[in-house]
Amino acid sequence: MDYLGNIQNKTLKIIYKVIISVQRFAAMLVGIAVPLIVVYQVLLRYVFKSPLMGIEELLIFFIIWLYMLGGSVASEQRNHIECGILTLYIKKDSHMKLFRCFKSVFSMAVCAWLLYWGYWYFSYSLKMWKISDILHIPMFFGESAIFIGFLLMFFFGMLELIDNFVAYAKCREEKAE
Repeated sequence: MDYLGNIQNKTLKIIYKVIISVQRFAAMLVGIAVPLIVVYQVLLRYVFKSPLMGIEELLIFFIIWLYMLGGSVASEQRNHIECGILTLYIKKDSHMKLFRCFKSVFSMAVCAWLLYWGYWYFSYSLKMWKISDILHIPMFFGESAIFIGFLLMFFFGMLELIDNFVAYAKCREEKAE
C-alpha cells in the first residue's frame, strides 16, 4: 500500500521515500544475487568440475538478507500470509475494522518482542564480532539483517496499526451521524 499520499509533512515524505527506495533496492539486489551465486556454483561444480570453496558460506549472508527484506517488503505492501477464518464470520463493516485494530495491536506486540530480541542479538553480534570459517567475513554483516528486518517490519506495522485505528474512528463517526 502506498502511504505517500497520506503524508503531509515534506520531510517525513522524503524520509519515507528513502526508506522504501533503499529497502526495495536492497531486496532486489539480494534477490538477483542469490540465484546468480547458485548458478555460478552449479556451473563450477558440475560443468567445470572445480567447486569454489566458501561459496555456500557467502550465500548464507545473502539468503538471510533476502528472507528478512522479503518480510519487510511484505509488511510494507501488506501482503502478509493470513488465515482469515474469523473474517468469514464477521459481517458488519465496523466489527471488521475493530477486528483489524485488535489484529494489528497483537501483531505489533509480537513484533516489538521480536524487535527487542533482534536488537539484543544485533548488539551481541557487534560486541563478539565473530567471523565465518572459510572466508573470514564478519558474521555481523549477516546477523544484522535480523534486527534491520524486524525494525522495518515494526515501522510498517505501526503504519498499518495507525491506518486501522483511523479507519475504525471514521467508521464510528459515520455511524454516529
